[in-house]
Amino acid sequence: MLPEKFFELFAKELEVHTEMQGYYKYLEKRSYWHFRRNYFLERLRYVKKYIVDAPVNIEGLYVWDCGCGYGTVCLYLAMNGIKTYGTTLEFYYDSVQKRKEYWSQYGDTSLFTCSYEYLFDNHPKPGSYDWIIVQDTLHHLEPIADALQIFKKSLKANGKILAVEENGNNIMIRLQRYKDRGNNLIISMWDEKLQKNILIGNENIRSLANWQQLFEKNGFYIQSESVQYIRYFPPLYYRFSNPDKLLQLERNIQLKKGLRREYLFFGVNFVGSKIVPEELANK
Repeated sequence: MLPEKFFELFAKELEVHTEMQGYYKYLEKRSYWHFRRNYFLERLRYVKKYIVDAPVNIEGLYVWDCGCGYGTVCLYLAMNGIKTYGTTLEFYYDSVQKRKEYWSQYGDTSLFTCSYEYLFDNHPKPGSYDWIIVQDTLHHLEPIADALQIFKKSLKANGKILAVEENGNNIMIRLQRYKDRGNNLIISMWDEKLQKNILIGNENIRSLANWQQLFEKNGFYIQSESVQYIRYFPPLYYRFSNPDKLLQLERNIQLKKGLRREYLFFGVNFVGSKIVPEELANK
């Protein structure tokens, strides 16, 4: 199933499962429709490019979506015949089963399973997964080095991490995050379902350079060709311009290194591999 078709069915689902509309705000402001749609699809296309379209046997793939939330990416992978396990700490975990019933009309939702669990409580068996997806999740994992070590052990020898993150260099995001939480980058929170305190990164976003340092210290290498910056134009632009043209212009801008790419894009995607390139191994 193509991302565009998935989004079409997803938008219809929001009319059925209205409780998700507060999180996925596509039906809230129609003037934001194309702005949000472009962002959603670019992230899903990234997953398609690196996982769904990878030249491997899809039937043998096993993906772990750490921080799966409502399970949207997991459902997309299931619609494409890929087995996925999602873990989350979100309060809306119980709604996932209803979503599976809806999506069972279009594909095999049994390929998607999920559980409510804390990363540091239940370590997967070594070498379990081909891919680990962390979408809007890495900046919440603390201690981050320990989390990356768990990921490293959980992946197969040629396994990879696909990360979708806010751009920690973005000026406006940094100002907003500081306004919201000051310097409280790591906090302890009480989890009602687990009945325990858990450590969490408090919107502890980072730049790509900082992620590269953390990944290399913990046995991963971010593939330079995988880096993609997304969401450059604010919603106002979508009122007066063709959304497809804006998207293509955004793609062209992100290909060029410079201040606009590093400091004005909202999000950054990247793939981290356990296979260390020769030039790093010889350092």
